[in-house]
Amino acid sequence: MVKKARKNGDLYFVFALAIMAILFYSSSQTYETQSQISLLERILENEPFKETLSNISFKYADDVVSIEEKGYFSFVEFFIRKLAHFGTYFLLGGSFFLSLLPKLKNAGFAVFFGWLSATGYAGIDEFHQMLTQDRTPLFQDVMLDSFGALTAVLLCWLVFRLKKN
Repeated sequence: MVKKARKNGDLYFVFALAIMAILFYSSSQTYETQSQISLLERILENEPFKETLSNISFKYADDVVSIEEKGYFSFVEFFIRKLAHFGTYFLLGGSFFLSLLPKLKNAGFAVFFGWLSATGYAGIDEFHQMLTQDRTPLFQDVMLDSFGALTAVLLCWLVFRLKKN
């Protein structure tokens, strides 16, 4: 049963829906509810690699991201949050591709619509954050999410092509 669902893409679509539900729930929470700074303060109390990380400074959505500007724990949390953005949309884009491929029977269409679906959901998710108290929707996050989805879709397509040959 599971093998058939995987073969026709239904299992991957259910997985995509589960990711979307988790993202919706996550977007409904305030920043304070999601903050992991107190956990990071306990786990990384010795501030490992602080000297090395202190050399990193860049702008993201008109904010300077550096240890000097944000503090060590907020700086580390920033990267964890952005990795979560990339990772969840990587999974979402890959799931969309794998669910669409058997139905469309054209890898190019599955690449395009899988990526477009994940990117569209990223935009909707940022809009949802705009409606949530103490959340800041960012176009840069949609771009990061879109890049995560595109990476997964292209990787899936590459594996599909290699298996086909």
